[in-house]
Amino acid sequence: MPERKNRLFHNLLLSILLGLPIAAATADSPNREIPVACQTDCVAPYGKVLGVSTGGVEAYSNCQSNCVIFEPNKWKGTYTGIKWQCVEYARRWLLVHKGAVYGDVDIAADIWDKIDHLTHVASNRKIPLESHLNGSKQPPRVGDLLVYARAFYNTGHVAVVTDVDYENGVIEVGEQNYNNEPWPEDYARTIELITKGDNFWLLDAYLLGWKHVINQDASGRSKFTAP
Repeated sequence: MPERKNRLFHNLLLSILLGLPIAAATADSPNREIPVACQTDCVAPYGKVLGVSTGGVEAYSNCQSNCVIFEPNKWKGTYTGIKWQCVEYARRWLLVHKGAVYGDVDIAADIWDKIDHLTHVASNRKIPLESHLNGSKQPPRVGDLLVYARAFYNTGHVAVVTDVDYENGVIEVGEQNYNNEPWPEDYARTIELITKGDNFWLLDAYLLGWKHVINQDASGRSKFTAP
């Protein structure tokens, strides 16, 4: 089956499973309908800029968690994901800051078990990731991906650590489609970080842990830069 037809068939099937209007599956059509779930009970209107993280990565409202529009987004020609899902933001943040992306997943929770590396766009080099369960001896660092279990909205969630304050026990994250509320500053929300013995815990429900780029330096900055 040709790639475009295969994509449309896949989108159509997802629309049926999610109970969305069939027209929403044909995102390539300029006359597609906007699903009702993306127009009603919006925390912020679909597509509204919620905030901008340090480094200039904008986050957009997905209206509310049940909204799905199969419209792909790209940054400088590289595919980042479906607007404006959490997976898309995390992938775009990595692309902007590290010049790298992770592969396709069906839901955000799959990042935990199915994604073990990033791919550097300019060189096609694989950049390994390591997983640290919540309660790990290695603390979360800037650029780590926080991955949430499937039990969270039956899809899980992913957010990016954008700042860490070890002294005051708090981290800041950037994300999309968590609560779709405007950001208070250059981050979406804060999460309390505590230590117990030699272990670090983030006090956030459904959190599995964090994915870390192995070849980041001690400051949390990646040695890879955006093209």
